[in-house]
Amino acid sequence: MKPALDLLQACELIQKNQLKVDDYLTQSVARADEVEPELKAFTVRASLKDLQSQSRSGPLQGIPVAIKDIIAAKDFVTTNGSPIYKDFVPSEDAEIVKKIRNLGGVIFGKSVTTEFAWRHAGATTNPWNSAHTPGGSSSGSAAAVASGIVPLALGSQTAGSIIRPASYCGVVGYKASFGAVPRKGVHPVSGSLDHIGFFTRSVADARYAFNLLRNTVIEEEDAIVIPELHPKPIREALDNTKLRIAVLKTPFDDLLSQEQIEAVQIAATLLEKSGAHIEEISLPQSYWDGIEALAVLMACEAAVIHEKHLEKFPELMSMDMRELISKGNACSVGDYIKAKNLQMKLRLSIVEYFQNLDVILAAPATGEAPKGLGFTGNPIFCSLWTFIGTPAIALPVTKSSNGLPLGIQLIGNYKEDEKLLNIAQFAETCFKTADRQP
Repeated sequence: MKPALDLLQACELIQKNQLKVDDYLTQSVARADEVEPELKAFTVRASLKDLQSQSRSGPLQGIPVAIKDIIAAKDFVTTNGSPIYKDFVPSEDAEIVKKIRNLGGVIFGKSVTTEFAWRHAGATTNPWNSAHTPGGSSSGSAAAVASGIVPLALGSQTAGSIIRPASYCGVVGYKASFGAVPRKGVHPVSGSLDHIGFFTRSVADARYAFNLLRNTVIEEEDAIVIPELHPKPIREALDNTKLRIAVLKTPFDDLLSQEQIEAVQIAATLLEKSGAHIEEISLPQSYWDGIEALAVLMACEAAVIHEKHLEKFPELMSMDMRELISKGNACSVGDYIKAKNLQMKLRLSIVEYFQNLDVILAAPATGEAPKGLGFTGNPIFCSLWTFIGTPAIALPVTKSSNGLPLGIQLIGNYKEDEKLLNIAQFAETCFKTADRQP
């Protein structure tokens, strides 16, 4: 089967009347019919007739989008990955879904999430090898883009739920600066940490999606407005100075597989050959304390969010979720305040590091996607950046000896998303990753 169209390719062809919307949607449905019996990326899909009737003019005209199943979409059962909501149909779209529809996009279906976007895994398999996890919690979204069903999918990240599955599935995963994308209508995991983000097959596609779907006004708590991101040649993006990339060393590097270490080295070498200055960087222990503080915020806020669920439906909640709630209930007010204070302190202090570098290069996960579907992978290499709220993007680089994707993540300064994505697009051309679709 020929490779699926990228988001910008499909948009351009449709806008120029060189591709009929009905034909494109028919291809997407056919691809889903082909792979879904094994992939299991969706909890529910729209029929071809429904997809065709959804389409309207706009910059996303006729583009099928997968919506993570914690994001409300009216007329679609939205389960939040839990049997508690197995028959729940929202009466209103989430804010970001409204934007998609208003721009002409069509909701292809609800993509599988772990239970309430926490650890308990869903049925989705890795599109490169169905014996392996696609990662979580945005399991179905990453798999649907990787397998060529849709060119764009929405995900969320509270620890590592965009960057990690993007890496495992060999696609681009972009988590903008905290608060830059609407969250209204998304079932929360932790309001202090939740990010909404995008899975695409190129950096340019991720930029396009963000520009269309970002916050343009502040109507939500913690919302920020980041101006439209403009693509610039790397020299112009950096004011004609040399690209400075810091390869991050962490206290957890012993968790990395040799192949993941080599993937980071390959990326650094290719970037250095293209003119970048590469150096290693370590961060003080206070930053790594942020990972434990993230766990405190998540558990405390989850305990409040799920108080009624636990009261009414304890038998329908997994042990993973009950343990999270229990940890939250055991936290003191002091623990919570200390975690919030550290979060703000690190968000402000990380700026000092970006005065001497342009981007941080790091592993996105411990290695290739783990075998089996019960464990969606360790988020520890993503968690700090989620805690601080800095933008991050996952890029595919190479394959493991098992033929599974291996990638890297690039991290930028808070609110400097434009610079990050311009560097990421430069990196993407350096990597020239082949075999982007299984």
